[in-house]
Parts: sequence; C-alpha cells; structure tokens
Amino acid sequence: MQDSETIVRLLESITASALIVLALIVGGAIVLSMASRKLLVWLADKLHGQRRLYLLASIPLLRLLIIAVALVLILQQIAPTSQNILAVLGAAGLAIGFALKDYVSSIIAGIVAVNEMPYRPGDWIDINDTYGEVKHIGMRTIEIVTPDDTVVFIPHAKLWTELIANANDGSTNLQCVADFYLQPDHDATQVKDRLYDVVLASAYLQLDKPIVVILQEKPWGSHYRVKAYPIDPRQQFQFVSDLNVRGKATLRRLGVRFAAAGLQPRDGSETT
Repeated sequence: MQDSETIVRLLESITASALIVLALIVGGAIVLSMASRKLLVWLADKLHGQRRLYLLASIPLLRLLIIAVALVLILQQIAPTSQNILAVLGAAGLAIGFALKDYVSSIIAGIVAVNEMPYRPGDWIDINDTYGEVKHIGMRTIEIVTPDDTVVFIPHAKLWTELIANANDGSTNLQCVADFYLQPDHDATQVKDRLYDVVLASAYLQLDKPIVVILQEKPWGSHYRVKAYPIDPRQQFQFVSDLNVRGKATLRRLGVRFAAAGLQPRDGSETT
C-alpha cells in the first residue's frame, strides 16, 4: 500500500520538462542502439575470420549496456532517492511478472545468453532442427538465416528447454563432411588417398586444420566420410559441393562404382 502511494506521488510530481527529458533518453537509447548495430554489422562485413566474429559478438553486449545506462538515467529522473527507486522497481516487476511472463522469460534467457554465450552473431547453430547463421541477438529473440535464405526468429526461452548445437562456437573452425557411397569391390587404400588429395587441392580448405577420411563398411557397400574445415564458416556449402564434384570425378577415373544407401534388393528385404 505504501509503495503504491509512493508511485502515485512520484507520477504526480513528474513535470512537463521531466517528460521531455524522459522522451529524449528513450529516443536516444533507441537511436544509439540501432545505429551501433548497423555500424558494427557494416564493419564486421569488411572483416574476416576471428575479428569479424569478435565484432559481431560485441553487438548484444553494447545494446545491453545502452539499455542499462538509459534505465539508470530514467530512474534518476522519476525516482531520485533509493527508497523511491526500490518502490518503482518492485511495482514494475510485479506487474510485468503477471502480465508478460513468457515475454520476460525470453528476455531473462536473452540476458543469460549474453553472459554464457551459447551462441553469438556469426555462429552457425541448430535449434529444434532449424539450422542457420545467427545474424542478430535481440532482447527476446535471436534471428538466424537458414541456407535457403529464410529468416527465422527463435525466442531465447528455447534456451531453457531445447538442445542447442553450435557448429563453430565463436570461432572460424566449422567442420564439414562430404559423403561418398561406393560398391565394396575396390582398393580402399587408393580411394582414401585420392579423396585426401581432393580435399587438399580445394581452394576453400583451411590448411592448418586436420583432414580425416573415414571408411565404414555397410551391408550395401562402403561409406566414406571426408572431414575438413573451410577457411570461413560461410563457405561451408561451397566447400562441400566442391569436394563432392571433384571427388566423384576422381573416383570415376579410378573406375570405382557408386552405391546407394538403403537400396531394395531383389528379394524384397531392405538394406540400410
């Protein structure tokens, strides 16, 4: 009851000049947040590698700092004493907690995400079978762009309930895999060596990372998995396509026959 009377008294004491100052603070914070995001994204697009990812990761931190400073300035205008500040925060927290529970949950998860950084701008993540590059981290949602150039908005609240797979985790190291399915009657050592050479000759290859060629025998044939890293995570699809095109051409020159996983044999039983 006392807090309510304090808030009413504070609202009645707000003058026209104070309202103008409050509007300027809010407007300035919005403009500064939008401008800083656009500027940092523009600068990041001019950079490559780790420097680009560091710059993109600073965007949500800077926006959180701007909001915190704006909130402090607003409280100083409407509630200059510590008792009044506590009264305003208590009443506002109670009202928001009841009215916007899910929204507040996403905002809190967003603050946790800024601190723990399970994803950052520039990361390639998979949440609930949605894979793409993190383009923007807002207060309530993250914005990712899928390989099909579809923009998807995911609430931060998914952080509480969903598994999050991060393919590069704030670095330029994103492992790519190219698959080759072959009939079993071939020289496996020769195939492994040729596939290794195919990767080594790729223009997209990050040379200081390992190249691994794995062979797995299946009932239907031989499954080769070629693992390597592109120079930039954004090149992952060009890299895999390059490996597939040149790898198939190399294997054809060896006279190797290709197989298909899960073919139906003539007796009707299924192989996997």
